[in-house]
Amino acid sequence: MAVKIRLQRHGKKNFAFFHIVVADSRSPRDGRFIEQLGSYNPNTNPATIVLNAERALAWLKVGAEPTLTARRILSYEGVMLRHHLDGGIAKGALTQEAADKKWNDWKAQRDAKIEAKKSGIKAADIEARKAAKAEEAKVNEARAEALAKKAAELAAQKAAEAAEAAAEAAAAEAPAEEAPAAAEAAEAPAE
Repeated sequence: MAVKIRLQRHGKKNFAFFHIVVADSRSPRDGRFIEQLGSYNPNTNPATIVLNAERALAWLKVGAEPTLTARRILSYEGVMLRHHLDGGIAKGALTQEAADKKWNDWKAQRDAKIEAKKSGIKAADIEARKAAKAEEAKVNEARAEALAKKAAELAAQKAAEAAEAAAEAAAAEAPAEEAPAAAEAAEAPAE
C-alpha cells in the first residue's frame, strides 16, 4: 500500500482551507484517510499552518511520500530538514548535538523572517491608512473650498438682486413723484 501525505480540501468555493492528512494513494482526495496531521489555511496573510511535526516526521521515517504541495509545507515547517538531519545522524555524519544546533539555528532564522513579514504587513497597512486619511482630508478640504466659493457666489448674487430690486423700487418711486410735479407744471401754463 502506497501511503501519501497530502492535502484534503475543505471550505467553500473561492475560500478553501486544507487538512494535511496521511492517506492511501488510491483513496479519493477528500475521502478516507489514515491520520490527520494538521491544517493549512492560505486565506490569511501569511498563511496559517498548524502541523503535528512529530507525527509527520514519524510518517516520513516509515516511508510516506508527500505530494509536492505537502512537501513544501513540511519543508516550510522544518520537518523535511529534521528528517534530513536524522538521516545524517543515522549514517554517523552528524552528532545529535550538531543536528539540534543546526535545526535550532534554522528555526530562529525562519521565525525572524516570519516576524519581519508580519511587521512589514502591519507597517504597510498603517501607511495605507495614513495615506487614505490624508487623501480624504484633501478631498474634504476641496469640498469645503467649493462650498465656500458657491456660498460666496450665492451671497453676491443675492446682494446684486437686492441692489437691483432697490434700484427698481427707487426708480418706481421717482417717476411717481415726477408725475404729479409734471401734472402741476402742465396745469400752471394753462392758467
